[in-house]
Amino acid sequence: MNGMHVYDPALGHGLAHDPLNAIVAPRPIGWIGTRAADGACNLAPYSFFNLFNYKPPILGFCSLGWKDSVRNIAETGVFTWNLVTEDLAEAMNASSASGGADEFVLAGLTAAAGDAVAAPRVAESPVCFECRLTQMIRLTDATGAEIDAWLALGEAVRIHIADDLIVDGVFDTVKARPLLRGGGAADYFTISEGARRVMPRPQ
Repeated sequence: MNGMHVYDPALGHGLAHDPLNAIVAPRPIGWIGTRAADGACNLAPYSFFNLFNYKPPILGFCSLGWKDSVRNIAETGVFTWNLVTEDLAEAMNASSASGGADEFVLAGLTAAAGDAVAAPRVAESPVCFECRLTQMIRLTDATGAEIDAWLALGEAVRIHIADDLIVDGVFDTVKARPLLRGGGAADYFTISEGARRVMPRPQ
């Protein structure tokens, strides 16, 4: 094995760009739709996102700072997660703009009303989870000191999937063409059939 670059994160990585989010990659994108208590819509992508449980389905994202998404969720108790596909890449990127404007409008997207929760979903996305907040957790460091990072966990209470993405009763991940977040300041990745590896679990 070649030499190793070793560092303590608290002292800095010493590289041109923090390697952390390039190492833990690619990651699904948390495209989160919320509605403020005053009715204003909000849509924002989060790269710290994942699914954590099957039954009930629990998913979550972490906001670095008390941003509109977490504030809205704390006030209303609901949100949506919307799948970012390759076709929606530019719209997703546009929705990351800050400034207080309606990101659905900025990105040229349709804010469809949720069926089970009072939060908007992206009508153009082929998959949406409507979620109810289960926990809002402020993260701490190893000493127990609170940091300005907020983990919102929610239970998916209704799920929308485009019919053409279900093939022989199975969701076709490759056909959905999800966009995944990579490392660096602006790197994204896709998946392909050629990259598929089937490995059944050992008996």
